[in-house]
Amino acid sequence: MGIIWALITAVCWGSIVLVSEKLGGDFHSQTFGMTLGALLFSVVAFFIVQPDLNMSVIAIGVISGIFWVIGQRNQFASVDYLGVSKIVPLSTGMQLFGTTLFGVIVFHEWKTTTEIIIGVVAITAIVSGALLTSRRSEQGDENDKQNFKKGITFLLISTAGYVTYVVIIRWFEVNGWQAILPQAVGMFIGALVLSLKHKPFNKYSVRNILTGLIWSTGNLTLLLALPLIGIATSFSLSQTGIIISTLGGIFLLGEKRSKKEIIWVVSGCVLIIAGGVMLGFTKS
Repeated sequence: MGIIWALITAVCWGSIVLVSEKLGGDFHSQTFGMTLGALLFSVVAFFIVQPDLNMSVIAIGVISGIFWVIGQRNQFASVDYLGVSKIVPLSTGMQLFGTTLFGVIVFHEWKTTTEIIIGVVAITAIVSGALLTSRRSEQGDENDKQNFKKGITFLLISTAGYVTYVVIIRWFEVNGWQAILPQAVGMFIGALVLSLKHKPFNKYSVRNILTGLIWSTGNLTLLLALPLIGIATSFSLSQTGIIISTLGGIFLLGEKRSKKEIIWVVSGCVLIIAGGVMLGFTKS
């Protein structure tokens, strides 16, 4: 069941950036709108499930949510410089490396030699596929190089935020239903503080409530998957939604790619799917 939860996350998260780009707004409004949607979702879920909360769980959830804001806000910012079809694959590869490192070294989630071999091959395939989908056939001009530097800087900050957001929940073994409301509160507070001077209260924030609802669905299924199949497998499987983002950026958002680059994208997606399937065998 854990693998199914993680794949639901992949579909939800793989469509977020595409939906947000279609809805419009700058990355401040997009992030703030997402947190509004996430907060609404979590309040409803909380009253339905009514999980037990204590101060420790609330604190951990809020901190996790703040780190998520750092991750999401900077990913939106990097998209402005490099586009969806390039940023999302790179972001995925970097997040996978970070979360897998924690999952295997700190939490010892791959115990047998077979699990380690399959896991390493799977991660290698996914990261290689991510890099392949972002490959360019031509060198850009000086402006493109500057945009690349800015985009990568935002992306590094984004990765640190995303990895911490996932790891802290696993580290303290917080149940998914317990985490969802405190996490959303932390997201909302973080987004409000970071975006307030940019006047995020606008129609684009309201529109992006939808992306918050989509993200929350994926977040909940990931939190449910973590205790069942571990952080390395669940988070890696959840990132296979990169295929939706990458192909959507090209064919739905009209981001220009040459024929050679499209071949690289398709090949990268095949590697990512293969890696995701192999990760399913690391947990029995």
